[in-house]
This record gives sequence, C-alpha cells and structure tokens, in this order.
Amino acid sequence: MPPRGSRGPLPPLLLLWALAACAARASEITFELPDNAKQCFYEEIAQGTKCTLEFQVITGGHYDVDCRLEDPDGIVLYKEMKKQYDSFTFTASRNGTYKFCFSNEFSTFTHKTVYFDFQVGEDPPLFPSENRVTALTQV
Repeated sequence: MPPRGSRGPLPPLLLLWALAACAARASEITFELPDNAKQCFYEEIAQGTKCTLEFQVITGGHYDVDCRLEDPDGIVLYKEMKKQYDSFTFTASRNGTYKFCFSNEFSTFTHKTVYFDFQVGEDPPLFPSENRVTALTQV
C-alpha cells in the first residue's frame, strides 16, 4: 500500500507523456526585433539529430525578416531574406553549437514581433501506432 498522501504509480498516459517529453526538446519563443537589429540564438545539438526551425513574423511592417542558420563550423545551412514565415528541417552533421539568427537590419523604422519554434530531436508519437485504433481497424 502506498504511503498516505501518495497516489501510487503514474497512470500509463501520463507516463507515456513524460517519456515523450524527455526524447525531444523544443524552444518556442516570441520576441520583439527592433529596426536595424539582429537577434541570434544558440543550441547544442548532437550529430545525427533531426531538427526543425519554424518561424513567423506576427507584427510589424511588411511582416518580414531575414533568417540564417549555421552549423558549428559557420557553414550556412539555411538563409532566406525578407520572409514572413518558413520551416526548415535538417539533420545535424556534427556535434556542437548551432546558431540561428533573425535580422531586421534592412528596416530603418519598423520593429517586428517574431515567433519561432526550434525542435531538436524527433517527437515520438504519444500513442504507438500498433495500439492506435482507426476506422479501418474497427471493421
């Protein structure tokens, strides 16, 4: 019998969710990017890890920013100019610190609000496919 005040073992769904949360990590940030400014972010990534960067300009001017992603050696993996939104997926070629920057340096008087989601590692399904019930498996 569990000690008083203890609920005992975790329910299976909660345990699956906790394991999934450990397998991948993500950063979701919304920030203000002033005119004539550049903001960079850094992430330690292990070789062979699949990553996805998604971003969107939420407010400001023509809703556009420049975006650049570099590997630990400074090799440009992704570079787009004056984009409103985009998504880029890559697999890390080596261990190290990857850098991605958003730039509003082309704007002389309009600041932007930028949202991004940087996913490191694959998000495992919450429910394994062999246990998933669909219309076809019910027939």
